Amino acid sequence: MAHSHAHDTFQRAAFPTPLDFPDSPLSKAFQQPLLLGVFLNMQDIRLSNHPTSNTWTFDYNTRIVQQAEALGFEIAFSRTQWLPKGGYDGEASLDSFIALGAMAAVTRSILLVSTIHVLYGPLHPLHIAKYAATLDHIAKGRWGINIVTGHRPIEHEMFGRPQIEHDERYQLAGELFDVLNTLWSSTENFSYEGRHGWKIKDGYITPKPLFGRPVLVTATGSEAGIDFAASQSDLVFITNASGAGIRETLEDIPAHVQRIKARARQFGREVRTLINPIIVSRDTEQETRDYLEAIVGNKVAGSFGNPSAYASDAHAWRGRAEGSRNTGLGLGGNIEIIGTPEQVVEQLVALKAAGIDGVQLNFHDFAVDLTHFGERILPLLKQAGLRL
Repeated sequence: MAHSHAHDTFQRAAFPTPLDFPDSPLSKAFQQPLLLGVFLNMQDIRLSNHPTSNTWTFDYNTRIVQQAEALGFEIAFSRTQWLPKGGYDGEASLDSFIALGAMAAVTRSILLVSTIHVLYGPLHPLHIAKYAATLDHIAKGRWGINIVTGHRPIEHEMFGRPQIEHDERYQLAGELFDVLNTLWSSTENFSYEGRHGWKIKDGYITPKPLFGRPVLVTATGSEAGIDFAASQSDLVFITNASGAGIRETLEDIPAHVQRIKARARQFGREVRTLINPIIVSRDTEQETRDYLEAIVGNKVAGSFGNPSAYASDAHAWRGRAEGSRNTGLGLGGNIEIIGTPEQVVEQLVALKAAGIDGVQLNFHDFAVDLTHFGERILPLLKQAGLRL
């Protein structure tokens, strides 16, 4: 027997999530005191001309994810952007929906989170539901969606539509994910007609996801975005609007985190918060200073570090002044963690105390710096009680 909805309110609490299953990969990941992830650059991004092994290629990024997995990291994550020639992409960029989905076949334990602009273009809810269920089975419950509604007008326009007003985007995304959750969980045909032009008649998808639905992540800072994330997502990816420095972050983040978690509890849910630092570290203070100076001294003028290159209505960036950055390394909301292994761990301990549940790590040179992190910093994190 089919059931249908038109413009009505769904009962969100009725939808199962991976955290309802103690053996799901997400439930297992959440046992760690501090989640560890890699924030991949599957784009040709150059902040600095100081030599690096980084490339946008699938093979390179797959090796980084496998290296992170071997170190016990829980999450791999990447942005996707839709920008004209001369945007951030340089030589090339991969789509993270496809690339991280493909990594499911060559990894075993790490969560793979793909960025999808869920309101762009003709991607129908049935497509998203079916693609997601398929990747969920390939990854055995390890694949997820970083939900992006599109904060740049230029991106919406590339897809042939004007930008949707900020708060309305989150209302539409809420509607979409109520539809997706219904498709992922319903054992009957489903018909629907929504405000965004989505229509479904006797829709049905199999297989159903293994643990209720894929892992859901939202990056946000606005009230409308927090409401959406608190009601729908498992992980909330936050930025510090006042700057990239660790000091400003430790001052400003606790109240922000408390607000997000309190809002989730109003929906009867618990969420975890992620933030994405860039780590610059060597064994001694002098070596670290030399490495930092080599990176910053070769900084590319007008590079990705300027978030105002294209118009945006992202609330997470409001009030973030260029002058507040220590080095200009801050990228996409990153904070900067600079120091010896011991100093890095002190800063990560402080972030955990401020309410941060996980870090998505950036490095100037992923292959080299991730190796250093695994050899020199990870053992100290375990000693500090941040890793099991």
